[in-house]
Amino acid sequence: MTDALFVVSEEGYWGEECIEPLTMLDDAGVEITVATPSGGKPVLDERSADPEEVGEETAEHVREVHETDPRLNDPVPTAAVSAADYDAVVFPGGHGTEWDVNQDSHARALLRDAVEADDSTALVVCHAVGILAFTRDSDGGFLVAGRDVTGFPNAWEEGIVDEYDRMPDGRKLPYWVEDEVKAAGGDWDAELDADTSVTVDGDLVTARGPPSSAAAARTLLAELGIEQVDA
Repeated sequence: MTDALFVVSEEGYWGEECIEPLTMLDDAGVEITVATPSGGKPVLDERSADPEEVGEETAEHVREVHETDPRLNDPVPTAAVSAADYDAVVFPGGHGTEWDVNQDSHARALLRDAVEADDSTALVVCHAVGILAFTRDSDGGFLVAGRDVTGFPNAWEEGIVDEYDRMPDGRKLPYWVEDEVKAAGGDWDAELDADTSVTVDGDLVTARGPPSSAAAARTLLAELGIEQVDA
C-alpha cells in the first residue's frame, strides 16, 4: 500500500489544489492522511469555491469534498507525524499557507525529510512553494538551493494584491513566493507561456497553481510508480 500525507492550511487552502490531488490519489488506491499545523480542521479559501471564480462544477466538487471527506474533517497535527511513514508528502497551496504551513517548523521538517529520503517524494503546489524559502537541509543550507522549481509567480500576484500588498480580505501578504524562493537559491521558472507548469527535480515536485493541480497529481503518481487508471 502506498501512503501519502497531505499538509493543509488552517488559514485558507485553495480547493482545487488540495481536492484534485487528493481524489486522484484516492482513486489510484493511495492511503491518505491529512495533517494541519495545529491539528484543527483545514479552512477552505472561499474564493476557491466561488462559482464565479472557478466555475460551477469545480466549486461544487470542492465544497462537497471539503465538507464530507473524513480525513479533511479529522486531521492530525504536523508534530504528530513523520515523513518516514509515507511515500509522499503533499503540500496544497492557497494564500493561507503563507501564514501557517510555510512557517511551521514541523511542516518544514516533513518537507526536508521527504525530499532527502531515498524512498519518498514531496509535491508542493502554488503558494505552498513558499515553504522552500524557509526550509533548511540537513547540512543547514536551503533545501531549494540549486533546484529547478515552479510556483505561484509574481506576475499573477500583481493581479490580486493592492499597492500595499493587501489581499482582497484586507490581510497584508507577508511575502511574495517567487521573490523568496529565488532569494533562497531556487532556479525559478513558472513557465508563464504554458497552460500548466509542473517541475520535477529529484524527489521534489513543484506545481504553479490551480490549473496545474491535475498535472501535478499525475506527475506524483508517475514518480510513485503508480499507473493511473483512466475514468
